Amino acid sequence: MDLTLVVLAAGMGSRYGGLKQLDPVGPHGEIILDYSVRDALTAGFNKVVFVIRREMLEVFHESVGLRYEGRIQVAYAFQELEPLPGGRVSPAGRTKPWGTGHAVLTAASVVTDPFAVINADDYYGPSGFRKLANFLTSAHAGHYAMVGYPLEKTLSEHGSVSRGICQPDQAGHLVEIVERTAIARKNGEIIAEGNPPILLSGKEPTSMNFWGFTPDLFSPLDCLFDEFLEEFGLDPKAEFYLPAAISSLIHSRECTVKLLQSEDSWFGLTYPGDRELVMEALATI
Repeated sequence: MDLTLVVLAAGMGSRYGGLKQLDPVGPHGEIILDYSVRDALTAGFNKVVFVIRREMLEVFHESVGLRYEGRIQVAYAFQELEPLPGGRVSPAGRTKPWGTGHAVLTAASVVTDPFAVINADDYYGPSGFRKLANFLTSAHAGHYAMVGYPLEKTLSEHGSVSRGICQPDQAGHLVEIVERTAIARKNGEIIAEGNPPILLSGKEPTSMNFWGFTPDLFSPLDCLFDEFLEEFGLDPKAEFYLPAAISSLIHSRECTVKLLQSEDSWFGLTYPGDRELVMEALATI
């Protein structure tokens, strides 16, 4: 069976201070994405779709795409502010794309097979790709999967992070994903923003935007994006988050999502200070 890897790479990297997707962090100048594509290939994926901004195409193709051509089928999808459903226009002052849910939607025209979704600037490890590939080879419409990581393994030592905390049922299917903001270690505890602040154990399964879908996802996701724009389309900072969209589909019983637990450590580039830790970790892989 053909399997596609969809890589979300349109983010501006505002907290990191640049295009972190192209930052060499491996011992031989590899970027994090090199490891993800390698692990996906080993697991059986045979196509990669990069979701980028159109103005990034030339530099991204030369710096990233060319190194994979001949090894895996490469395609591009472009996440832009417009066009939008219903002839809508973006509000004045908006510069960022519409979020991860919208990013996945932009890949609909080039994705025809079961597919995984990852962030370009996160290292996920090989076990998650293997488990997703096994799941997707027998997946049916409306039955999806997500690879989760323990919260304590997804924090940064250099600032707070936002994370989707997963709540599974006894059968290992997601019930919902709760977005927690400003999570950080404080005085030996893991605290999330709230009134009062929320104490977390660190063992909670956490979404790092590592998903497995079948192409039937695009139709309900498009409907949810239209509803999102109807309510929030005039807000220049509102984002259509993929975890929130999938949670909505779970609640409406339009899909199920199997929670797969990765056996590997996750790490990524959120702040400039993360770079040294990532380089040290990749040197041992």
